[in-house]
Amino acid sequence: MKSNKEYLYNLFNLKDKVVILTGGLGKLGTQYTEALVKSGAKVAIFDISIEVNDILKSLVKDYPIIFIKVDITKESEVKKALAKVVKKWGTPSVLVNNAGWKASPNKASRASVPFEKYPIDIWEEAFKLNTTAAAICSKIVGGELIMRKKNGVIINIASHYGLVSPDQRIYEYRKKNGKKVFVKDASYSASKAALIALTRDLATQWAPHGIRVVALAPGGVFSPESDKEFVRAYSKRVPLNRMARVSEMNGALIFLISDASSYITGTTLIVDGGWTAW
Repeated sequence: MKSNKEYLYNLFNLKDKVVILTGGLGKLGTQYTEALVKSGAKVAIFDISIEVNDILKSLVKDYPIIFIKVDITKESEVKKALAKVVKKWGTPSVLVNNAGWKASPNKASRASVPFEKYPIDIWEEAFKLNTTAAAICSKIVGGELIMRKKNGVIINIASHYGLVSPDQRIYEYRKKNGKKVFVKDASYSASKAALIALTRDLATQWAPHGIRVVALAPGGVFSPESDKEFVRAYSKRVPLNRMARVSEMNGALIFLISDASSYITGTTLIVDGGWTAW
């Protein structure tokens, strides 16, 4: 009889799985990379940046991680990057579409304005990075899996704002404190909602090929750079009365990739400080 430890190891083990992770050099991408490699996976990071942070520099000494500079909004570059992964490790069985665009209340931008003043070029940029890039990567990696008749998993990192509307009252403190008005932009919510719709569509198309497609929709994640007033205002609206720690999405990600969720496809896992649901 197998021990409890062995049972859990086999259930969540990602040993020798080859993962493509987009946007792997960012805050959440770094956490996802660490969780994946420590669960046994090999990780190929697709990122337009070439600045590798200290955590990843340390991890690469002991774990199988490769960094490939690629503009994921261009099909030709994604195809070339995939070919490099296949040559090194074989066909990847997991794609995590993590890269994306967002506007932050920590820094005012052209996107943080009322919609009647919203620049359409920013709208197009948000969709290009949050939705189109994920579609391109899914098309190319999914196509490779289908061609080679191999099962796989695609995880789209969406947002709770793809399912519920932002509460703009969170940002009222800025006006009271004489700061520039911030509006959580509609392009972010709309592009993440489109990503969730894409998830459902691909799940139904590719299920016969043994490819599961699911979305993970995080809520607000704490950053040391966050405006303290914002953190307080946001936390008041969350059942746990706090924002997520940067590592708290790792378990959900590993679960969705592992055999523990082998019958789950076309769904969205929302993780938001108490509001956790399918």
